[in-house]
Amino acid sequence: GQPVGGNVVNSESVTTTPARRTTKDFIFGHVIGEGSFSTVYLTKDIHSAKEYAIKVCEKRHIMREKKSEYVKREKDVLNILSSAQTPFFVKLYCTFQDAERLYFVLSYAKNGELLQYINKLGNFDISCTRFYAGEIILALEHLHRLGIIHRDLKPENILLDDKMHILITDFGSAKIVNSSVTQTKSVTTPETNGEVSSSEQEQQQRPTRRRNSFVGTAQYVSPELLTDKTAHFASDLWALGCIIYQMVSGLPPFRARTEYAIFQKIIKLEYEFPEGFDSDAQDLVQKLLVVNASERLGAQDTNGYPSVKNHPMFNGIDFENI
Repeated sequence: GQPVGGNVVNSESVTTTPARRTTKDFIFGHVIGEGSFSTVYLTKDIHSAKEYAIKVCEKRHIMREKKSEYVKREKDVLNILSSAQTPFFVKLYCTFQDAERLYFVLSYAKNGELLQYINKLGNFDISCTRFYAGEIILALEHLHRLGIIHRDLKPENILLDDKMHILITDFGSAKIVNSSVTQTKSVTTPETNGEVSSSEQEQQQRPTRRRNSFVGTAQYVSPELLTDKTAHFASDLWALGCIIYQMVSGLPPFRARTEYAIFQKIIKLEYEFPEGFDSDAQDLVQKLLVVNASERLGAQDTNGYPSVKNHPMFNGIDFENI
C-alpha cells in the first residue's frame, strides 16, 4: 500500500481515496488518445511522481451526443474490474469532476496500442500471435466470469504496458449481463447460452436508439449484432478470431469500401486466407468465425475457455505463467 493521508491514490481500492482529487494533483503532459467526446492525457501525480493516463470527458459533448449512458457504463465496468483486481485490463484508480469535465484516472499503458505494432511490423510471427491471443483469451475468461461482454474488442482497444503485456480498455459499449455475477458463476447459463437480447426494458431506457444502430466497430462486429441486435459472450470470441487473423496477415478479415459492404461480407462469412497463413492459426480462426454464435469454439464451455486454450495453435503456451 501507500502512505495514508495526503492526496495519494490508494492502490488497494477504487472507492477509498483519502481525499478528493482535483486537476491540481497532477501535472498534465501530452495527449495520448482522442475519442469522440474525450481526450486522454499522460499525467504525473505530483505527490508520488507516478504516471497515469487521465481521460477527460467534456460534459457538454456528452450531453449533446447523448453519451451519458456510455460514460456511466464505462465507469461501472472499470469499477467491477478494478475491485476484482484482474490482470489484463486498464485499472481505474479514481474519478473526479469540475463544472465542465469528468476525469477518469487510469493506468498508463506505456507501449500504446497493439494495432500500431501490427501496422509497424506488417504482421506478427506465430509465436508472437500465440502469446497475444493467449493473453486475450485469459482476459476474456476474467471478463465473462464477471458477467461482462466487451462488444468492441479490436487491436486499438488492446493496449500494452511497460512489459508488453495487454491492458484491454474502452468499455463504453460493454454489456453487464448480471451485475451480481460472482466469480464462480459459469460463463453461459444453459437456458440462454449467454445470450442477451436488447430487452424491452433497455429499449425503454434508450428510446432514442435507432433500429439500425449497433455497437462496436464495423470490421470486428459479429453477425448476431447485425442481424438480431443481440450480444453473446461468444461475440467477443468472434472478435478474437478477427484479431488473430489480423495479427497473422496484417489486415482484418472483412474488408470493403463502405460499412454496409463490410456488414454484408460478415453476414455471408465472406473472407479468405492469404497464401502462407499458419495452418493452426487458420484452423482456430475458422472455428471462431462461425455465423451461429453457439457453434463458435468455446461458446459451450461453462468455466473459462478450455476448448480454445487446448487448440493446437496454443501448443507450448503456459497459460498459468504467461
